[in-house]
Amino acid sequence: MPFIEEYKPDILCLQETKAEQHQSPIDLPDYTEFWNSAKNRKGYSGTAIFTKHPPLSIAYDIPEDIALQFGFENDPYGNPNLEGRVITAEFKDFFLVTVYTPNTKDDLSRLSLRHDRWDQAFLLHVNRLQEKKPVIFCGDLNVAHTEDDLARPKENVGKAGFTDEERKGMDVYVGAGFVDTFRLFTQGNGHYSWWTNWANARERNVGWRIDYVMVSKSLVEKVSRAEILAGVHGSDHCPILIDITLSTPI
Repeated sequence: MPFIEEYKPDILCLQETKAEQHQSPIDLPDYTEFWNSAKNRKGYSGTAIFTKHPPLSIAYDIPEDIALQFGFENDPYGNPNLEGRVITAEFKDFFLVTVYTPNTKDDLSRLSLRHDRWDQAFLLHVNRLQEKKPVIFCGDLNVAHTEDDLARPKENVGKAGFTDEERKGMDVYVGAGFVDTFRLFTQGNGHYSWWTNWANARERNVGWRIDYVMVSKSLVEKVSRAEILAGVHGSDHCPILIDITLSTPI
């Protein structure tokens, strides 16, 4: 609540909510809430959008035809479309997608899901949207894209969050015309959005940048700021933000 009072976001996107809306004590009368909670595992995953501007439409999950195309229902670890990972909100001039990308797990047991199904399915979803109007997608993408995006790249090559397959997934998003807004303003390493709870990693800034706001190229010139708010505590992640000025009201 103090964070919201200070920053007053027009739209707030959350990932890994681990709750259903009725379980949340948050009361934000200025915002309309949209929650997508896991259907197959209570207290797991989940996303939410809080917005001062009611969207024209709202949709949950990866569209069913795309999920079927990539065999989500056959995944041995469970259908990721039942885990509350995606919310798509349509506004006048853009689509906004909040996403909580599946973690590949320390043993890489979900790497096949991530590389062969999820990344391709999510890209197809946002590309379809992009054919209609520009897209902003944001959230925990569970990957450090380049060596500058984690404190210890050499020690983590091939590990969850820094495998070649996961990094190629980010390459594909960029190749499709989506731009990493943070890198429009800030280069180099030392800028992270997640830290393990072990070994005072946050205090020592031994972290990973795995949270992103990606925008269609047509929106790049409208982005005036992109920041990581590393000083905001309350989670092992910290918030990230963009300021974007649109030609017409949301």
